[in-house]
Amino acid sequence: MTVEDFFGPQVPRTGGEGQAPTYALASAAYRDTPMEEIKKADNEWHQSTVKDGRKWAKIFRPNFGEAYSQAVIDRMLGVGRAPLIQSFGSEPQVVVEHCLAANRIRRERDKKLTGLMLLCGVLFLPGLVVWLLVFQLRATMGKTDNKRISGLGTGLLVAVAALAVIFLVRMPFTGLAGWYARGCIVAPVAGWFLAKRVCEKTATDLRERWGGLLSGGSIGAKVPEAVPTSPDQAAAEQLRQSLARLSAEQQSNSVFYAGPKGILGMGTRWGSWHLAEELVPLDKVKGIHEFRSWTVVRAIHDELAVLHRQRLKTGGFPQATVRHWIVTHVGEGAKAVTRPEGTDVEAYQVKPRAVEDICNNQQFDGGDRHYLGVQWPHLWNGDLILTMMITVTVLKETLRVEVTGHALGPVNGLFSGKPEAPTKEVAKTVRFWETRTIKLPLVTTDEVVRLAARATISWYPPVLKWLGGSIGLPEPFGLRHAWADQPWRHRFMADDALRAATPVLRAVHRAALRVLKEHDVDVDKFSSRASALSGAVQDVSPKKADTYDA
Repeated sequence: MTVEDFFGPQVPRTGGEGQAPTYALASAAYRDTPMEEIKKADNEWHQSTVKDGRKWAKIFRPNFGEAYSQAVIDRMLGVGRAPLIQSFGSEPQVVVEHCLAANRIRRERDKKLTGLMLLCGVLFLPGLVVWLLVFQLRATMGKTDNKRISGLGTGLLVAVAALAVIFLVRMPFTGLAGWYARGCIVAPVAGWFLAKRVCEKTATDLRERWGGLLSGGSIGAKVPEAVPTSPDQAAAEQLRQSLARLSAEQQSNSVFYAGPKGILGMGTRWGSWHLAEELVPLDKVKGIHEFRSWTVVRAIHDELAVLHRQRLKTGGFPQATVRHWIVTHVGEGAKAVTRPEGTDVEAYQVKPRAVEDICNNQQFDGGDRHYLGVQWPHLWNGDLILTMMITVTVLKETLRVEVTGHALGPVNGLFSGKPEAPTKEVAKTVRFWETRTIKLPLVTTDEVVRLAARATISWYPPVLKWLGGSIGLPEPFGLRHAWADQPWRHRFMADDALRAATPVLRAVHRAALRVLKEHDVDVDKFSSRASALSGAVQDVSPKKADTYDA
């Protein structure tokens, strides 16, 4: 077993299959839209929260990209963080690295803005305070639905600007005090002009990365702070270890069943088929040649591993991932999960011997359960995660082989929206009954002031969160399933999910019957039941299989 087989890809791959969800989620780190848009991506089971800051500090409010990047970094790389849900069909490490890269670009901008604030603001503090108060009042008024109050904010800014011009012309002070008073009026305005150029350059860079990722471009995330160059770089080493831990947890063979939510990361259970019959010996004198659940599971594994092979050269299944899973039950409303620990677990992987013991022994009462899964994680370029789970139990003389289908749809369309240039429709000068579209500045006056104000305390994110607010991620958190839609509204995705059930079910039954024959079991009842299920599965339709009408 290689290092990559155990821990997953150590270097993010670009341009490969199944990258659409990864790039869509990564592009959110570069967005400059309002933070409240995250609520548009909520689904039936997982809801994000927007945590408001201080009402009097609207000027420090983050935008979508700023809040999203910080929330993802804190949740996925934080020291002592809670366990994460695997993001099947995407690469969470790539998303996190783009969040780090976006924050790095913003930090470089904030350094320049902080210098301008010190030079043009702090040295002329009285003028800076007056201008910031005006913009804070304008921002507060602009948040109201009352158009009159909203218009008063712009009127206030114009009035203060007019007073500033009058004050410059009719300066009441002379000498050094007069020149300092002029500086208090002019310096913040000059600093704003220089800051605007810095902000526009950064905004253009961020938007190019945003659009490039959604266009399929191989835009890499530059994270030099994650590569320690000397032994004393503790922060870089800690970041590197956090990224390695994230990659290792992504490869874990432990998943969680959350009732009607289905298996977290794999989606809800939409279909279920059971083959359960009594084990009767073919020869009552000779009896049944002893076998265990693992014997049947191993045969099913071998059969599913060649599911993509077929005699007719007409397409068919792509290569699937066949893997043994340890499934832990968590409540439907659980806000956190706990991964298995102990001597049977190493690097988030339940060891093979422990997996076999769970398969053979933990079939009733409490404890984790074993499932064999066949998964297609890269269908529709990663937008459809299709998983069929098989579990085998033997209670008394009854063998039960259960096949269930799980499906997770595409990432919400909010994350696939490309950047659009800000525009506004205005009436034409002559033909006033017609309208025309004009381009607006990429960075507005208010935005420059907001970024400059945030830059001064950007070195300490907790204060920024307290003042301006933040995004609360849905728990238990996993990048892929938190914002996934159901696939059933997409006709072809739904067809693919339904079509996969029949050949998988037949392959499972074929392997199980072969094992039973090899161990001297009378398979007549099993064959009849398998034939009935094979006919019934042809008329399969998606249902809420985990919602019991009891």
